[in-house]
Amino acid sequence: MNDIQGTAADGRPGVWSGSWVARRLGVELDGDDTLTGLLGLALRRNPKRAHLLVSHVLGKHVPQSPSVVHGHGVALGRRVRALLGPGEAARCVVLGYAETATGLGHSVADGLGGAPYLHSTRRPVPGVRQAGGFEESHSHATSHLLLPEDPELLAGTGPLVLVDDEFSTGNTVLNTVRALHARYPRERYVVVALVDMRSPADAGRLDGFARDIGARVDLVAAASGTVRLPPDVLERGRALVARYEAASPAQPPPGTGDAPRGAVATPAAGRRADDTTDRGGPAGRAGPGAAPGGVRRVDLGWPAGLPDGGRHGFTPAHRARLEEALPGMAARIAAALPAGARRVLVLGFEELMYAPLRLAHELERTGGAEVRFSTTTRSPVLAVDDPGYAIRTRLVFPAHDDPADGPGERYAYNVAANGFDTVVAVVDSAADTPALHAPGGLADRLAAHVPHVLLAVVPSYRPRDPHVPERPPMLPDPLRGPAFSSYDPDEVGWLLQDLSEVTLEAPTEEREEAIQRGGAHYAESLPVEYQPSARYRELFHSALETSARRLARAVGAVTELVLAERSPRPVLVSLARAGTPVGILMRRWARFRHGLDLPHYAVSIVRGRGIDANALRWLAAHHDPADVVFVDGWTGKGAITRELADALRDFEAREGVTGFDPEIAVLADPGSCVRTYGTRDDFLIPSACLNSTVSGLISRTVLRADLVGPHDFHGAKFYRDLAGADLSRDFLDAVSARFPEAADAALDRAKDLLAADRTPTWAGWAAVERISEEYGIHDVNLVKPGVGETTRVMLRRVPWKVLARTGAGADLDHVRLLAAQRGVPVEEVDGLPYTCVGLVHPRYTRGATGADGTAVTAG
Repeated sequence: MNDIQGTAADGRPGVWSGSWVARRLGVELDGDDTLTGLLGLALRRNPKRAHLLVSHVLGKHVPQSPSVVHGHGVALGRRVRALLGPGEAARCVVLGYAETATGLGHSVADGLGGAPYLHSTRRPVPGVRQAGGFEESHSHATSHLLLPEDPELLAGTGPLVLVDDEFSTGNTVLNTVRALHARYPRERYVVVALVDMRSPADAGRLDGFARDIGARVDLVAAASGTVRLPPDVLERGRALVARYEAASPAQPPPGTGDAPRGAVATPAAGRRADDTTDRGGPAGRAGPGAAPGGVRRVDLGWPAGLPDGGRHGFTPAHRARLEEALPGMAARIAAALPAGARRVLVLGFEELMYAPLRLAHELERTGGAEVRFSTTTRSPVLAVDDPGYAIRTRLVFPAHDDPADGPGERYAYNVAANGFDTVVAVVDSAADTPALHAPGGLADRLAAHVPHVLLAVVPSYRPRDPHVPERPPMLPDPLRGPAFSSYDPDEVGWLLQDLSEVTLEAPTEEREEAIQRGGAHYAESLPVEYQPSARYRELFHSALETSARRLARAVGAVTELVLAERSPRPVLVSLARAGTPVGILMRRWARFRHGLDLPHYAVSIVRGRGIDANALRWLAAHHDPADVVFVDGWTGKGAITRELADALRDFEAREGVTGFDPEIAVLADPGSCVRTYGTRDDFLIPSACLNSTVSGLISRTVLRADLVGPHDFHGAKFYRDLAGADLSRDFLDAVSARFPEAADAALDRAKDLLAADRTPTWAGWAAVERISEEYGIHDVNLVKPGVGETTRVMLRRVPWKVLARTGAGADLDHVRLLAAQRGVPVEEVDGLPYTCVGLVHPRYTRGATGADGTAVTAG
């Protein structure tokens, strides 16, 4: 199927846009005869998959006729309707995946006729409660949120139709179904994709998965096949990408005739080439009357209150309003086109695909110009100017919608040098920022390559404020020792409820299996408390003796930063439970160095479910939120940092309470996720060695609907029976005793940090994504970076293996001992960005030992 004749990257008959990669890497598409008409090939830097399947009909990377793009989705929707029958089709909900399949999912819903639609999003929106979320670890932006305006949208019992552009391994879709089925069980699911490219092994998983969850799961695809890869494809692909990334646009690699026009060197390559230019140079800018940057605005007259897409749900009533308004909006665009416009591109914006697609479709239907449609994207792909390659050119520009995951590059493919005389850029109002119009921004890049650029802005839809039910006028006072915890009562107040009399513990293996199969959330039960051996206790005391001064220096530095930058009298709020000993130490430092008696509380935060809102209400009622400083022990990849920021944004919008600062203060920030830290070294913090017996005998926090009501604090247990093994005060006293000798170094460290650039780089998150792919895990939640997180894996999860930086010393003695006790291999890795990384057993079931989730035998 790798004939050089096929379908070109612009959708026209000609050279197949996968032939360049196929010849060089030996990649073959095997399957339906229609595959080369639907797919081309490109290259990207990825440790698990060198090639990229590029759709000709999706409207993302390759400009295509909007009638073709919309038509493929509608046709799939009609097939789903025929599969379900009219009755079931009338009860179904369609769910699409951000960013690539948002427009495809909309179109499938159109084909179903009257189905409500929701797509996942990577943009958190204040005031909208999260109805679910999942990770897509192979993606360049992994975290998906589900933010329906109507919380009942996903709660029905009718079929759920999940739409993605490509069904390759099936991991993302099956993980989504598993998570949603645990929360909103239903009898039937339909998975829809343009192409089904699963291997035979992956194809067999679907039936077993359906049996596991007790539901029917069907698959509908426009075409199917597999990708055949030579054994050395990764090595050859990496070499080829590196070769072209390092080459100048004007200078192809020696010995080839292929100019890598548009290829942009990564930082590792040492330099960056300019964006792709049109043939013979820039095509010029817009004529007289253009706004700064050569861009003219078009007022669409978008209907008031009509959602811009399915981020918060798109109902049949919304669809009817859009259909009614489309002719008028397309007429406004047509009137703004320059006289004689012959080839027009309507360019959407990342997740905003459907609105610009339908505008382009209407413009194509009623106008005289040739109209094409594509969108910008987050995904970096190598560009090579060859007819047999799917990504001929690329424009690179900064993100312009203030994304929650921070700044980054964005891309527009096959726009330059494609003969367009006009580009109509369609963005939502959240993306109509100064960065869009700044030098080097998207508007500037487009105007440098296309004679005329129009900008149409769709208002970003803001859901109505949700109803907030009445609450009891008072929340209970904080719990304190000795009634709850072994700490002194003035050391910390726990904004928790006492669940000590409830049996919550379950064997580690049972918890892991339930969590990974989607049957439980990790916060709904507790692991059995690890009881350390005598040898392990010796390691704890040795580590404490060795590191106490270093810890004291870091405590002093981070406390001084808080006092200098956040508040002269901060209210310390630890994230229970790892943050609690650090919060107490910071409180002790403030008293030792400044004579301050700071309030200190501990609250619960749960990954995927946010911070305890009732605890926030209590804090807001008793303190100025602007004085609150959230405290944690260390950062790993930064998941809790993001969780806190999202939860506070949601709380502020819902409650109208402002002032809480999401910036966490931590003792150690090896993940480079925060600005307020004592150190960024990844070293052993002895409080990570143990569980409750170094944390005031308090369990990790619990959030379960039958135990925690809407007006309750989250729960935890006080393990009074472990008092004989309690080392909580020993840890605190050993570090506090070193304050005098560490004071000068701590103050110098704080002074240096105050003058330094402490902007988070999120390097830890990037490293975790890379490790997840390199080790075939495909789930960043199962990769736990840093000494503290690795220790937690060994104590509370089912570990698969430990990665240790080559030459790591005594900081890992306790990890090595735990690994030996549990039979877990420790693999030394050169250049590991952390001292160590713990890998939770992927796809765990009891008896499974391999990365593919199957049991293996020794020998």
